[in-house]
Amino acid sequence: MAKEENKNEVIKTGRRKCAIAVAKVVPGKGRVFVNGKTLKGYLGNRPTLEMMVYHPLVLTDNQDKYDVRVKAVGGGVSAQAGAIRHAISRALLEISEENKPALKQEGLLTRDSRIKERKKYGRKRARKRFQFSKR
Repeated sequence: MAKEENKNEVIKTGRRKCAIAVAKVVPGKGRVFVNGKTLKGYLGNRPTLEMMVYHPLVLTDNQDKYDVRVKAVGGGVSAQAGAIRHAISRALLEISEENKPALKQEGLLTRDSRIKERKKYGRKRARKRFQFSKR
């Protein structure tokens, strides 16, 4: 017997750098849980990242209407926050098409495809060269 799907929940994936976040958005009181912890407990004392995650919910005026449960893997905390924001934005779009203009104008539906450039041989990092010595 297949697992019964809840009609009210929306599951979407978001990506940023090397981080991947899978967000499940369900009707609730506006709580956000990441990997089993509260958002504040997961991000620590980083209000800018917290604001980044809540941005799509605040923009569409849904901050008190939905609970969000997220599984985030890969990358750093900042990249994961960006991936969570992307996943929530995509879920809000599926919930209501009316959210599209606001989310699109803020650029929240576009995946930020910038990733770290690989290190090249003969260089210190991707582009930085070793110090030149004349003598």
